[in-house]
Amino acid sequence: MTQSTVPQLFDLTGRVALITGGSGYLGRSFSRALAEAGASVVVGSRARERAQEVVDELPSPGGARHHAVVLDQLDEDSLNAGFDAAIAAAGQVDVLINNGQQGHALDLTDVTGDAFSKDLQNVTGYFLLARRLRDHVVGRNAPGSVVMIGSMYGVVGSYPDAYAGVCTASPVQYHALKGGIIHMTRHLAVYWARDKVRVNCLSPGPFPNENAPQEMVERLKTKSPMGRMGLPEELNGSLLLFASDAGSYITGQNLLVDGGWTSW
Repeated sequence: MTQSTVPQLFDLTGRVALITGGSGYLGRSFSRALAEAGASVVVGSRARERAQEVVDELPSPGGARHHAVVLDQLDEDSLNAGFDAAIAAAGQVDVLINNGQQGHALDLTDVTGDAFSKDLQNVTGYFLLARRLRDHVVGRNAPGSVVMIGSMYGVVGSYPDAYAGVCTASPVQYHALKGGIIHMTRHLAVYWARDKVRVNCLSPGPFPNENAPQEMVERLKTKSPMGRMGLPEELNGSLLLFASDAGSYITGQNLLVDGGWTSW
């Protein structure tokens, strides 16, 4: 039996990856990583213009074509239309990265019931898209991979003093959402393993963007064993592990990339 080389295991040439929220802070980095690994990347965003901006900057080492689609995971019609558009543009979808995230900057002191429920719709969208991917690859008799994007805040609570007097506390509904995504990952992995569909969750630790309040960022650094925040590119290796054949025997797992945050 010939053993695949490490480059071959991580190679996504000939595969199509659909990513939601592909024009966001982490989404842009994820999109580039998938493209650099050889995949044809379909970038989903609520605004086609933002998705196209990302597509226009993606490399294509093996000649793969990339595409932009409109996709809002909070709207069932939009997510179905976006998935259909991805197939129409690229011919197939093999990998789904459930990365899109919409939420309210409201914490446990002022979040309304409507806002709480609206934010939890993100996990509904993740499930509906994952099911579309599962049904699509099973219909082709092909393997598939779903990568959910969770968070360390789906595993642990936040530190109140990191936010006090600076900004809104980490939203309670966000913690409920991410915890749900992590457990849904395990459930779907068990049911879909025999369909050759792997389902895993990548949970980032602190990866604040440039707009985050600097004082809060400095406080967060004191909570990390590494004493610093993460850079988007530091998630890419884990993403490719789940998306590629390098992770062919990995399913139902939640991988925390958090600088040791949850090890305290």
